[in-house]
Amino acid sequence: MHEVAWKTSHSVDSLASLPFAWAYMTNVANWDDPPATFELEGTFTAGARGVTRMPGQEPRHWQLAQVNPRASYVLEAELDGAVMAFEWRFDTIAGGTRLTQEIVLKGEKAADYVPQVAAAFGANLAAGMNRIVAAIEEAEARPRTVAGA
Repeated sequence: MHEVAWKTSHSVDSLASLPFAWAYMTNVANWDDPPATFELEGTFTAGARGVTRMPGQEPRHWQLAQVNPRASYVLEAELDGAVMAFEWRFDTIAGGTRLTQEIVLKGEKAADYVPQVAAAFGANLAAGMNRIVAAIEEAEARPRTVAGA
């Protein structure tokens, strides 16, 4: 097992209920991080594979390494000699849900990727999580249509 070369995490409290936050975040169609687009092959279960596409770049393949319904999931992307893991945790708090994302870079060659990974995720994680929580809360607040109404 290789030591962690880089790690960061951030938590945001949301007014959204845990079941809604979980359902929202496990629907890859809701993942919104332009210009990236995301695809999942099959259902949101451990072992399912996905791809992230960025204009002008090779597709980045990833896998759901763990899925603990309504609690957490871990998405892993293999790099040459390293692994990036993105863990999302969902905790019930008074009045809503705390969402935590932890990003870990580890592996034999992980140190080679630290400058790129730190630049891409370090300064942007909090703002990105705040944007995600705002989208979840907006979606939960939207009136739902009733079939046959």
